[in-house]
This record gives sequence, C-alpha cells and structure tokens, in this order.
Amino acid sequence: MTGVPASAAGGSGAKPVRGGKLGTAAVNQASLWNIANILTMVRLLLVPGFVMLLLHNGGYDPVWRSFAWAAFAVAMITDLFDGHLARAYNLVTDFGKIADPIADKAIMGAALVCLSVLGDLPWWITGVILARELGITLMRFWVIRHAVIPASRGGKLKTLAQGTAAGMYVLVLTGPLATLRFWVMMVAVVLTVVTGLDYVRQAVVLRRRSLAAERAAVGRTTEALNEAAGSPGAGVADAGAGAGPAAGASGAPGASGAGASGSAVRVSGGSTPVGPTVGARDGADAER
Repeated sequence: MTGVPASAAGGSGAKPVRGGKLGTAAVNQASLWNIANILTMVRLLLVPGFVMLLLHNGGYDPVWRSFAWAAFAVAMITDLFDGHLARAYNLVTDFGKIADPIADKAIMGAALVCLSVLGDLPWWITGVILARELGITLMRFWVIRHAVIPASRGGKLKTLAQGTAAGMYVLVLTGPLATLRFWVMMVAVVLTVVTGLDYVRQAVVLRRRSLAAERAAVGRTTEALNEAAGSPGAGVADAGAGAGPAAGASGAPGASGAGASGSAVRVSGGSTPVGPTVGARDGADAER
C-alpha cells in the first residue's frame, strides 16, 4: 500500500485479478496526465509563444527570430517523441489522438502563415502545404469507418523536410544558406504533393476493399438464410398431415385422403387451405 491513488499514478483504478495481472480494461486505460500528453500540451502552448517571438519588433529582428526558431525546434522535437512514447508505454488516450494532430498542424501552419505575412515565403507554398494537410485529415475521417491509413515512410520524410525548411526560413539567412533553404522547401513541397496523392490512392483502395467485403458478407448471410429456409422440414410440414381430425371434419364421404377439399398444409407455422388440385401434384412439389 503506497497510499497514492491509482489515477495519480497513471493507472485506471481497477483492482488486480487473480495471478497478479490487471484486467484488459485496466491495462488499456492510461491517465490523462502522462508524459506523452504533457509533451503534446507543451507543443500546443508553444504555438502562440512562437508566433509572438517571430513577429516581435516587426518580425525582422535576427535575435527574436532566433528565439522563435528555438521554440519551433522544441515543438518539432516533442512531435518526434510524444507519439513514440504513447505507443511504447501504452499511454494512448482519446485526448492524445485528437490533440496530437492538432498540435502538429498548428505549429507548422503558424510558421508558414507568419512567414508568408512577412514576405519571406511565397503564399502559394503555404497554400499547397496547408491544403494538403487539411485535405488528408478530412480524408482520414472519411475512411475511418472502413480502415485506418497508417503513416508511411514518405509521410514521415515529408514532415522532416517541412520542419527543416520552415526552421531555415524562420532564421535570418543570407547568401548560399538562403538559396539552400529554398531548395529544401521545394523538396518539402514535392514530398507533400506526392505523399498526399499516395494517401488518396490508399484511401480509395481501402474503401473499395471494405465495401466489397461488406457486400460479400451480406451475400453469404442471405445465402445461408435461403438455404435454411429451403431445407426439408424447416418450414414445410408433411403434406399428408391433413388426414387428421381437420380432414374428417368436412363431413364428405371418403375425405380421409390427402386430396380432400378440407385438408390443409402447414407452411411456416400457419395453415393454408389447399384445393383438390393439390392432391394431383407430385409429392416432390409438395415438399418445396
């Protein structure tokens, strides 16, 4: 007994079961205040601080731009670690699933927009990158019912290229370094477009496969129901069962045969009167 509440220690508060192991629900639940979520919240808080540092004193002071670069670098580093820590130590929470992509888009979007406002980065580059990020995010929600699109190696390389290029633009660079950052940004733009198209392709393929699997499952279920309904004895009783009291109640001479007008055939639990023509049918037809 440590006297520390389970929630404060990062657990779910569930009691251990026999054998000293926690139940599945207890293992899968993580406290909101874990290291992965704290890093995500730090990155969210860095966004307004980064914007103020970048735009301070007109946005052209090399010293304040260096401070802004430091804040941006910290945000990018936390982005590398929080997701890895959450998966490695089972710290995945609903808050982290929502806040982590928001923090990623917020810090990168803030950097691109501010740089374009200052005139350091063309608006078309900002537009292409932001349109891709927003479009892919919406597309993930579109296909989430069918499948989850995993992060590809190209997507991770795209993120690294964007962060490196944006960081170089935040700093006040001249000469060859200024030329180098332009080409690094071009690489980031190309990766942004290529990986975006690849995500679209994956989404379409996954959705088609999921819909085809659903249709196949419905077809198998319908076929099984049809086979069950058409099997002998499943819903049709023996046609000669009408030779009982119901047949004799007609009062007609010789009404004991299956072809009597008062006979009945049970179908799916009910009784349907059958005319004299039924007795002339083949027995196999009566069993259908």
